[in-house]
Amino acid sequence: MQVLFARHHVKVYRFVLRLVRNESTAEDLISDVFLDVWRQAGRFEGRSQVSTWLLAIARFKALSALRKRPDEELDDEAANAIEDPSDDPETALEKKDKGNVLRQCLSGLSAEHREIIDLVYYHEKSVEEVAQIVGIPENTVKTRMFYARKKLAELLKAAGVERGWP
Repeated sequence: MQVLFARHHVKVYRFVLRLVRNESTAEDLISDVFLDVWRQAGRFEGRSQVSTWLLAIARFKALSALRKRPDEELDDEAANAIEDPSDDPETALEKKDKGNVLRQCLSGLSAEHREIIDLVYYHEKSVEEVAQIVGIPENTVKTRMFYARKKLAELLKAAGVERGWP
């Protein structure tokens, strides 16, 4: 369990944090996720990667927690931009500015589209894995990806960010 926790807790925490947007809630949910994993380890059938299984459990718990708090909106945020230590200050500032614009544009997407973008680009999950995590058909994942990318491109263009990223 220690190895499993050490290997996956940061990724699962960041995913949950983007869903619930509250650090203490995310920490509580991560504890619940790994407690459930410990209790249900014998039920894991190996039909998917362990990380896919963990993210599916985490997603279910996060959405359940959000349903209990209907007064707070469901709005996940893109991962914080990680600075490249080799960048000069001007390039780092430019990347940070574009990262802020990207986060703002991502918040303009629907919750369904943000979730798909998050799982595919930030958690590097395949279409099949996303379908398992979210509980929808693979073709629905593909359709949501298409429209999410299209809408994101429109939002980025409107914000003055053209194709190409330093």
